Amino acid sequence: MKVWLVRAGRYGEREELALEQGLAVVGWDEVGDLSGATTREAVKRLLEAAHPTASPGKVANHAGQLFTFAHQIAKGDCVVLPRKRGGVVALGVVEGPYRYRTDLGDARHVRPVRWVRPDVPRTEFRQDLRYSLGAFMTICRIQRNDAERRVGQMLGGGADAGPAPGAAERGAGGDGEGVGAIDDEIDVEQIARDQLLAHIESRFKGHGLARLVEAVLVAEGYKTKLSMPGPDGGVDIMAGRGALGFESPRLCVQVKSSSGPCDVSVFRGLLGVIQTFKAEQCLLVSWGGFTSAVEKEARQAYFQVRVWTADDLVEALLRNYEKLPEELQTDLPLKRIWALVPEE
Repeated sequence: MKVWLVRAGRYGEREELALEQGLAVVGWDEVGDLSGATTREAVKRLLEAAHPTASPGKVANHAGQLFTFAHQIAKGDCVVLPRKRGGVVALGVVEGPYRYRTDLGDARHVRPVRWVRPDVPRTEFRQDLRYSLGAFMTICRIQRNDAERRVGQMLGGGADAGPAPGAAERGAGGDGEGVGAIDDEIDVEQIARDQLLAHIESRFKGHGLARLVEAVLVAEGYKTKLSMPGPDGGVDIMAGRGALGFESPRLCVQVKSSSGPCDVSVFRGLLGVIQTFKAEQCLLVSWGGFTSAVEKEARQAYFQVRVWTADDLVEALLRNYEKLPEELQTDLPLKRIWALVPEE
């Protein structure tokens, strides 16, 4: 079984479609049906016709990716989709050949996929695999560090046990099949984000994560009351505006530090305690993300509840980092840097 990284849009705009329809979906909607383009050169000609001013290098790179998607990914291979929201990764199995469709809007190039594990937390992958998942490329093969065996184990519900003893480091994508090497363009921002997520997970376990969320809310201008460790009646933090915290909005906050996705019963339970605590709105923070049922109900309750994944919490941390207490900055030593953004 080969393992392929296949993204669903630069901003994750096709992820929901892919997961709901059971598909791997890529862009290049301006390029026509690839079924008859059975060589890399034929795919290049289609790209050149669609983008006559594109550089030869860019055309060759994109042609290699599209040719791989249409003709080299095989039934039974594994597809890895790093999702833009929630800090999770979807793992699936390819179930059929390439198809060109015109009934899905601008999603034209698809492969049928059975999404076996649609919400594996990124933190369940060891750092070396997270590095491979940080490639900027839309389509590439993941091989390095015994990745195919390890991802196969995770696909079956197991843990990432790391490379087997003596496993030789192999190139990811540079296997002579026309897919660019994964080291060519790495998303440095995502790699740094993954390191930060791993650090927070190790340093702020259990009630410590609630303490971190409280610090962010204080930096955002709230007066807060943090519950003591132990039974909390479904609320970890109470927060309100104003000098004494009496002003609106008044929040009930629950923080879940487990690595698994939070289910809808927790979401409904938090909504149910709003009246008990005389709050107006609530915030649910789940380090392991949320099930699709939670995401659906959160959209329906948009003006009453917010849900934060690990990524959302990191965004809030970075937004307020300079306002955090000195002891938290010591536990989370960060430095802002500039990095060159590769061309699209």
